[in-house]
Amino acid sequence: VFISTISVYASLATPAGEDAPLGRLDDESVEEVNGETYGPLKALCEQAAERAMPGRTTIIRPGLIVGPRDPTDRFTYWPVRAARGGEFIAPGTPDDPLQVIDVRDLAALTLRCIDDRRMQVMNAVSPPRMFTMGRLMEACVVVAANDAAPVWLPADFLAEQKVAPWSDMPAWFPPSGEEAAGALTPVDRALSAGLAIRPLIETVRDTLAWHATRPVERREKLRAGIDATRESAVLAAWRARNGAA
Repeated sequence: VFISTISVYASLATPAGEDAPLGRLDDESVEEVNGETYGPLKALCEQAAERAMPGRTTIIRPGLIVGPRDPTDRFTYWPVRAARGGEFIAPGTPDDPLQVIDVRDLAALTLRCIDDRRMQVMNAVSPPRMFTMGRLMEACVVVAANDAAPVWLPADFLAEQKVAPWSDMPAWFPPSGEEAAGALTPVDRALSAGLAIRPLIETVRDTLAWHATRPVERREKLRAGIDATRESAVLAAWRARNGAA
């Protein structure tokens, strides 16, 4: 079994099924891992596995892996931000699609594929539109149980303010551009293999509970999400534009 990534696809501008073209490197000897090389290098790893064990490989391509013990904070930011309370930036619209997979669900799928000796390539993430950014914000607010209130800022305004998707606004893809379908990846093969996705609120609750056990310095300094001071400035700019006090 090789755990790959949906980043292997040459383009996420449209939904990428498992047979979609993969990213390629002009120089396949490159070893530096960055935003440009990560996906194509994973694709080369898939090919190496198949060459070594022809017909005996299972390639699983997850999207954003989330849940307890995730060191990247790319999902953790949202429940933590809601737990701080007050108004906070929510990107785009509540209907913008969200795709994630709880690490425990990914583990269960992987073990099932091993048990069933299922030799194939499959995307592994929540089904398209099963989750939305709105549902994520709702779950975070419910778990926070305080005065947290998302303020939905349009994608064009966020771009003007240089608020970046995925880094400043984790887990979110803008509705247009090179990664417009990054959260619309089809997962029919994984569903046929037994993929089961737990309720989003369960992942949010367990992630926040785990976060509370981390060292103080990691609780206070997340590796993803917009800085609090900058978030306040962007919210102020939005109110000024709309004439709100």
